[in-house]
Amino acid sequence: MSSDAARPVMPIVNPDTEPFWDGCAVGKLLLQRCTACGRVRHPPSPICPNCLSDAQDWRQASGRGSVYTFVVVHEERRGWERLVPYVLAVVELDEGVRIVTNLVNVAPKDVAIGMPVEVTFATSTDVVRLPLFQPLTRAAP
Repeated sequence: MSSDAARPVMPIVNPDTEPFWDGCAVGKLLLQRCTACGRVRHPPSPICPNCLSDAQDWRQASGRGSVYTFVVVHEERRGWERLVPYVLAVVELDEGVRIVTNLVNVAPKDVAIGMPVEVTFATSTDVVRLPLFQPLTRAAP
């Protein structure tokens, strides 16, 4: 088994996703928006799936949402022993799109569908900062 086997799989940055990852690098969750029909989308894509326009811009998201679904992962892999169990989740953002992520700063037994969460950013990698979610710690403004 190679030494890379214990390293997490990192996202590939391409021209369609680069603004998303650039935002994460500075602690901002950015979402792509079609300027023709106004629909917010994630993951980023070159064409709007709603109206097929290629007109787009990027908007900062609230960073808040709720747990749509989740699974607690118990599988130990070499080099990942300290990470299990962990919570893999789909979070529905307040903007109406869903993002696959990990939940942090919460015991797996305390996670529930519908739980309010907010974005935080992992700083443990020098490749990209990953958007993670944690239980909402402050009231909405």
